[in-house]
Amino acid sequence: MTSAPAAPRKIVHVDMDAFYASVEQRDRPELRGRPVVVAWSPEPRSVVCAASYEARRFGVRSAMPATRAARLCPDAVWLRPDFPRYKAVSREVHAIFRRHTDLVEPLSLDEAYLDVTVERTGLPSATATAQAIRAAIRAELGLTASAGVAPNKLLAKIASDWRKPDGLFVIRPREAEAFLAPLPVGRLPGVGRATERLLAELGLVTAGDLRQADPRRLERRLGRFGPRLVEYAWGRDERPVQPDRPARSLSAESTFPEDLAAAALGPELARLAALAWARAERHRRIARTVTLKLRTAAFRTHTRSQTPERPPAAAAEVAALAVRLLATSGLPPETRFRLAGVALSGFADEAGDDRQRRLF
Repeated sequence: MTSAPAAPRKIVHVDMDAFYASVEQRDRPELRGRPVVVAWSPEPRSVVCAASYEARRFGVRSAMPATRAARLCPDAVWLRPDFPRYKAVSREVHAIFRRHTDLVEPLSLDEAYLDVTVERTGLPSATATAQAIRAAIRAELGLTASAGVAPNKLLAKIASDWRKPDGLFVIRPREAEAFLAPLPVGRLPGVGRATERLLAELGLVTAGDLRQADPRRLERRLGRFGPRLVEYAWGRDERPVQPDRPARSLSAESTFPEDLAAAALGPELARLAALAWARAERHRRIARTVTLKLRTAAFRTHTRSQTPERPPAAAAEVAALAVRLLATSGLPPETRFRLAGVALSGFADEAGDDRQRRLF
């Protein structure tokens, strides 16, 4: 006797719309309708933390170098980030989530996965739950959120981006394969512009194309990510929602429009270090270890880490460590890179170290 297949999970991915900038516009009515950029300054080595939709119309995006954002949108209002305030609003958002389920997996202050397979308020569907959450965020907090509803995390995240801002999109289990088939590979999580170009060279332009690909061939070109992409193309993702799991690392990485030589990586590493540092500050965590990730033009990935005697105390120290790790990577000087990343890990709170509490 065979057992019946398990019922699909009901997953909601909620993503706040331009969260930091929206909080600023909510609390300062004179900024509503104006292009707002949240960043430390429009100076070199600063990066954009958030941009209002008015600023996005000029091409400004999160993680963009601030100097480029200033060129794209010279009339933007620049505001320094206020992470304690954003974190307080995030707690209010998550309190709304927990009215419906305890299975909430925060990804950052402004987005989370919810498993509402068992929904505590008695709403009849995951779609109804997502509608109720978005309505409560609007009515109680004066903010908007986009949501995706699907049978797994992969599809829910794709869905939440489908009708941004202030939208809701549902991918039902029976619809998933047909929905994904014509989707450009660039819409799949983890596929940046360089990977998209490589896949196009292999004749793989859509998720439907990826389904026909040989996973072993993709593994030779993309490493372990290759076979995973084939699973993504079918909409397969068995990862459960894991509530209240602190991140083991906080990182930032970038795929470059063109492959770069090592000598040109300094400004990029400074920008990525600033992003990773900002994420650690938002989560109020102190890291001991800095890791540099490099992916070559041949899609070979290399990582090097260092744990200094004293934890880095500023983004500039993280950047300096990343530059030193690059210098000791052992790669030939003519190597060109398509991706770089900077990660912080070995957090003080993981070892029960009370310095985390004392420093904040």
